[in-house]
Amino acid sequence: MGLGFIGSIFVGGMAGWIASMIMKANTGILTNIGLGIVGAVVLNFILGLLDIYAADAWLTQLFVGLVGACLVIWSWRALRGRS
Repeated sequence: MGLGFIGSIFVGGMAGWIASMIMKANTGILTNIGLGIVGAVVLNFILGLLDIYAADAWLTQLFVGLVGACLVIWSWRALRGRS
């Protein structure tokens, strides 16, 4: 069933906002939503490669989006620091 479009935006925004606070990234609301959604997609993909399924529940996807967004921010900083 999934979270739906509005639910994904809300959960992505929350995950991105919390991740930006944890990682001390000074980002806006649209970037936070993007970070949360991209982070959730990235981490769900990685978990899928490990045969781990993250439930389609709000809290589970909030956690996956949060960890994924932190991973995306960390990766971006690592790549940007090397150039």
